[in-house]
Amino acid sequence: MSEVLCVREQTEEIERMTLSPFATLACHSLGRDRREPQCHMRTVFQRDRDRIIHCKAFRRLRHKTQVYLAPASDHYRTRLIHTLEVAQVSRTIARALRLNEDLTEAISLGHDLGHTPFGHAGERVLDIMLAATGGFRHYEQSVRVVEKLEKNGKGLNLTKEVRNGILCHTRGEEAFTPEGRIVRIADKIAYMNHDIDDSIRAGILTENDIPKHLRDVLGEGVSVRISKMIDNVYRNSTGGDIRMSDEFSKAFYELHDYLYRTVYKGSAAKAEESKAEDMIEILFHYLCNHPDRIPDEYRPVMREEGIKRAAADYIACMSDTYAVELYKDLFIPRGWDGNTLLR
Repeated sequence: MSEVLCVREQTEEIERMTLSPFATLACHSLGRDRREPQCHMRTVFQRDRDRIIHCKAFRRLRHKTQVYLAPASDHYRTRLIHTLEVAQVSRTIARALRLNEDLTEAISLGHDLGHTPFGHAGERVLDIMLAATGGFRHYEQSVRVVEKLEKNGKGLNLTKEVRNGILCHTRGEEAFTPEGRIVRIADKIAYMNHDIDDSIRAGILTENDIPKHLRDVLGEGVSVRISKMIDNVYRNSTGGDIRMSDEFSKAFYELHDYLYRTVYKGSAAKAEESKAEDMIEILFHYLCNHPDRIPDEYRPVMREEGIKRAAADYIACMSDTYAVELYKDLFIPRGWDGNTLLR
């Protein structure tokens, strides 16, 4: 048994010997809300990664929209593929800077667990529905999933470092670990480039449509651009400060604004979003008026925080396909063949 017990300790010792002075060491973690025995084999951040991978919310990401709703082709990104690409970019940057790869991976894999069906379209609706109680933001919902909703209300009991990285991955205050700050920039690197790739596949834009001065700075082609972005972060990050050079950062955010205008707002790919928004709003109001249709696992939320919060949690946890099927079941009449109802 002593030999098995040494595996985690050996990993922690390797971290102490090889990682940057600015890295977050597993042995120095701020810990979990509920204390529990250490694993013999895995560090605390490795356990967090595994808990996220094995949770229900992670599995549902494969049927949640990234940008393109219900794409006919298998090659468009889903929320799950986006999550895996963020983890890959994050680990590459963390490895280059000798920061904690396990922590960056855990944060990456958990950062979008709270995303609604139909991407930001669903998020916008729930934000309006919950406006009186502070609104709805997917990054806060991701923390809510791991703290409260998973495992029948017990949550995953993740470390403070992972939960903070998830909360701070998109806007507002930056994460208190450099690994969390890596995920914040890796998320943008990943989604901007794979959204370009998917948009080219969809015929929404071409590589040459991207302004030439941005291609000159950031690179030509998705793979080249990702490599240049990662390299720029590596070369300009010091002392735990994760950043790009000023010129590169300016072009990076200009590209983001360009995608917002041409892809994220008003493109042909977004034409169906209003239908998705209507569907989410109708489901929300129906569930608030028929709380018996909300599964038992959300009953504690209903008692403690009210029916609207429980309805929002239930809807946010749905995959696109589940939301559509529930809507059909509730509002689309079924046919009759003389013996049974047909879908």
